[in-house]
Amino acid sequence: MNDTLFSLTDEQAAERDAFVERILQSTAGAFDTFTLFIGQKLGFYRLLAKHGAMTSLELAALSGMQERYVREWLEQQTVAGILAVENHEAPPTQRCFRLPMPHAEVLVDVDSPNYVLPLTQMIAGVVRPLPQLLNAFRNGGGVPYSEYGRDFREGQGAINRVTFLQELGQDWLPAIPDLHERLQANPPARVADIGCGAGWSTIGMAQAYPNIHVDGYDLDEPSIEMARDNAREARLNGRVSFFARDAGDIGNAGVYDLVTAFECIHDLSDPVGVLRTMRQLAGNNGTVLVADERVGDSFTPSGNDVEWMMYGWSVLHCLPVGMADNPSAATGTVMRIGTLRQYAREAGFRDVEVLPIDNFFFRVYRLGQ
Repeated sequence: MNDTLFSLTDEQAAERDAFVERILQSTAGAFDTFTLFIGQKLGFYRLLAKHGAMTSLELAALSGMQERYVREWLEQQTVAGILAVENHEAPPTQRCFRLPMPHAEVLVDVDSPNYVLPLTQMIAGVVRPLPQLLNAFRNGGGVPYSEYGRDFREGQGAINRVTFLQELGQDWLPAIPDLHERLQANPPARVADIGCGAGWSTIGMAQAYPNIHVDGYDLDEPSIEMARDNAREARLNGRVSFFARDAGDIGNAGVYDLVTAFECIHDLSDPVGVLRTMRQLAGNNGTVLVADERVGDSFTPSGNDVEWMMYGWSVLHCLPVGMADNPSAATGTVMRIGTLRQYAREAGFRDVEVLPIDNFFFRVYRLGQ
């Protein structure tokens, strides 16, 4: 007699076994994520990249951490295939661990498009308010962005940094000839960057077009402080400004030549209201650009090649953040083209053009006045 609640055919049993294996692999991935997070937060990867192979005693001394914890982390990272050990048969404190060069680019080189370590910060942050999220599932409402904390905020800024510094001004905007020309012309163009977060999109545009002035707007005060710090380090203080202010309270109708919203419309409780404000800020002659997730045009059981990630962010973060205010459009991360077109029409735009800009994660839209 079968000792489980379910009587399965051989084919179903094989499917069950594959599903068990998937969950075990997911658990391994979770352990990887959080131990990678430890390595990033405590500076272990940078020290290994800079100094080469080290023992747990040496890494503990350089980092100021406790050797026993450092040793366990080094051994776990090796078994997980992230680090390598040169003399595994040596006594525990004499084993030398190193960071393989191909892994170093992914974990250390902040200017590489392959630098994905900030995802671990985002994951650490996204699970921070799980009790509040469960309450929202049971009782409605949402989870405010502030509840996700510093790690999510920093990770979100860092994961988009290379795209905004290396692609936005060098590839995306030059692909729009009339806008590219205006951003290089006199009088100097003014740009409003809505939902600027840590400011990398604002900074990227200012660096690419030395003649423009960019105003970054975001409701999250800590994000604005990060953006100001980043601008000071980039020595752009005279040409960028950041404001912790609701987009609806900006005023200055018609004074901006370009108004942008990068990866934020889907998070908003009132996307139509913000798009309406963007249209007013651009006036009759300005350009309005939106970049959001490159999801499929419609729901399918398998999704497209990014939806597995986007639905994860949506359940844990973007949908609850968007539902923290009431009333809410409750969009979620998976904002399809048809949804944005509907929002744009309601905001008074004539049409929405999908621009021929190639990016794995983002789709870029130009909203017609």
